[in-house]
Amino acid sequence: MERIFTRRTPCSRRPIRRGPAWYVVRSDDKKRARLNVISHLLSHIPYEDLPREKVKLPKRQGDKDYVEPDYPYKYVTEHNWGAEKA
Repeated sequence: MERIFTRRTPCSRRPIRRGPAWYVVRSDDKKRARLNVISHLLSHIPYEDLPREKVKLPKRQGDKDYVEPDYPYKYVTEHNWGAEKA
């Protein structure tokens, strides 16, 4: 006999103590859904601040003889995330 699982199947079953918890993501707005999932996953990872040594930077060089390097950079596409949709 073949079992058929729907999207409601895991949530409708009785919780198993040793099983994983199920979460539902509202995904009407895909961008916000993805950001919410990332935030949710990161909030479940234990994090402690690590002691760090203070970084000492060298003195800045003057910009009078600076020449932009001639290198074929690959730039990441810039998006305007806060703009309203037209």
